[in-house]
Amino acid sequence: MGKVRHTVAVIDDDASLRRSVGRLLNAYGFDAVEYSSAEAFLAHYASTDVACLVLDIDLDGGLSGIELQRRLKEAGSNLPIIFITALEDRRLQIDAERAGCIAYLRKPFAGSDLVDAVKKALGV
Repeated sequence: MGKVRHTVAVIDDDASLRRSVGRLLNAYGFDAVEYSSAEAFLAHYASTDVACLVLDIDLDGGLSGIELQRRLKEAGSNLPIIFITALEDRRLQIDAERAGCIAYLRKPFAGSDLVDAVKKALGV
């Protein structure tokens, strides 16, 4: 029997970063599914077996990452969330950590930091 592959949703409006993160996670044995917005993720969420989110805080045009985290919590979800951001905002970081994120990574972050955070989130 093979190893269980965990599905990680990568939600970022930056297509090149989203693809790079997806490729990195795939290289470490995770199944990455990519979404360009919180709304796109929510539209497919019920039909996926996502085990963890890698979520940009500052998504253009719609729900922010923090708002998505709140909506998921209100819906009873306890999906582990790893926030990624280019913003230097200590208050946002405190809000994210208070709401229970697993990790808060500032772009550009080391790939190993992201992989470690995903492993921690999934308990692998």
